Amino acid sequence: MTRVGPPGDGGNLGSGDDDRDEGAEGAVRTGPADPGAGGSGRFRWRILALGLSAQTASCAFLFGIPFLVPAMQQAENLTLSQAGTVVVAPSIGLLLTLILWGAAADRYGERLVMGLGLGASGALLLAVGLAAPSLPVLFALLVAAGACTASVNAASGRVVMGWFSAAERGVAMGIRQTAQPIGVGIAALSLPVLAEHAGYRGALLLPAVLALAVAVLVAWLVVDPPRPEPDRTRPRRDRSPYRGATLWRVHGASALLVVPQFAVSAFAPVYLVTVHDWSALAAGAFLAVLQGLGALGRLAAGYWSDRAGSRLRPMRTLAVAAALVMLLLALGDATWSWLAVGALTLAAVITVSDNGLGFTASAELAGLSWAGRAMGVQNTTQNLAAVLTPPLLGLVIGDSRYALAFCVAAIFPVMAIRLTPVRGERG
Repeated sequence: MTRVGPPGDGGNLGSGDDDRDEGAEGAVRTGPADPGAGGSGRFRWRILALGLSAQTASCAFLFGIPFLVPAMQQAENLTLSQAGTVVVAPSIGLLLTLILWGAAADRYGERLVMGLGLGASGALLLAVGLAAPSLPVLFALLVAAGACTASVNAASGRVVMGWFSAAERGVAMGIRQTAQPIGVGIAALSLPVLAEHAGYRGALLLPAVLALAVAVLVAWLVVDPPRPEPDRTRPRRDRSPYRGATLWRVHGASALLVVPQFAVSAFAPVYLVTVHDWSALAAGAFLAVLQGLGALGRLAAGYWSDRAGSRLRPMRTLAVAAALVMLLLALGDATWSWLAVGALTLAAVITVSDNGLGFTASAELAGLSWAGRAMGVQNTTQNLAAVLTPPLLGLVIGDSRYALAFCVAAIFPVMAIRLTPVRGERG
C-alpha cells in the first residue's frame, strides 16, 4: 500500500511503481498557491465538501426514484412490475458507464468529468420534469441521466484522495461515503411531499436543480490535484495494475460484503412490519436513525484505517463482524424479538462500514494513473452485487424464511475474509 506521509504529500495516491511510470522525476503540475502546499490548510476541506456535495446530489437522484413509485403508479396507471422497471433505469445507465467515466477522470481530470456529467444529468432530469415524455422516453432519459451521474462516483473519490495524504484519506473518504445516507435522507424527506403536490415529474425537478447547482460549483471551485508530468525523454510505461491478482481480490471481497449490506437495507422495512408488527411509520423512523448510525460507522472505519496504516486489515475484521452479526440476526429471528431488533441495529452499522475502505484501497493500490478506472471497476462490481442481492435473497425468504436468508447472507462475508488480500497491500 501507499506510504503514510505528511499531510503535505496529498498528491501521491499510490505505489511508487505508478508514480515512476508517470515520470515522477519530471515537473509536477500544481494548483494555486493554497493547494500548492499539497492540499494543506482549509483548501483540501473545501475540495472534500465539493466532492461530498456532488456525490450527495447524485445519490439524491439515484436513490430517490423509489420514493416516487406510488405517485408514478397513480399518474401512469402502472403495475408494480412496470414501476420497478422505471426505478432500475438509472442503475442500468450507471453500470454501463462507471469504468468509462473513471478512465475519463484519469485522462482529462476530475473537475471536467464531474462538472460535465453532473450538469448533463441535471439537464436530462429537467427535461423529464418539464417535457412530460411518454413512458418509453422517460425510461430512456432516466437511463441516460444515470449514465451521466456515474461520472461523479469515480471522479469525486479521485479528487478527494488526490488532495489528502495517506494518513488522512480514510477519514476523508469516510466523510465522502456519508453522501449516500445524506442523499437518501434528502430524497425521503422531500420527494414524496413534492410528488403529492406537483406529481412525480415535478418532484424530479428537485434533484435536477440540485445537480445543476452543484455542477456549477464544481466547475467554478474544484481544482484537480497535482499530477506528475511525464518525462518526454523516456518511453511512457503505463502498466496495468490488473495484471496481478491483488486489485481483483479487493473488488471481489468488496462485492461479497455488499450482500449482507443489501440483505439488511432491502428487507429490513418489510421484516419489521410483517414479522414484528411494527407500523410502516415506526419502521421508517427507525431505519432513518440507522442510516445516521451507518454514516458514523463509515467515519469510524476510515479513522481506524488511518491509524492502522492499512485499509484491508480493518476491512477483513469488519467482514468477520458482518458474518457474526448476520448469524446473530438469524438467531434472533428464530428466538427472541428483542435480539432480532438489536442484531438488526448492529448489522445496519457494521455491514456498511467497510464501503470506504475497499474504495480507498482500490485507488491506492492502482496508483495515480489508474485510480479513476480502479474506482469505476470497484463501483461496478459492488453495484452488480447490489442489484442481484434483493431478488435472489427474496427467493430464499419466500413467505417467511428470514432466518435462512440471513444465514445465507452470512456466507458471503466469510468468503470475503479469505479473499481480502492483506498481504498484497503490505507488498
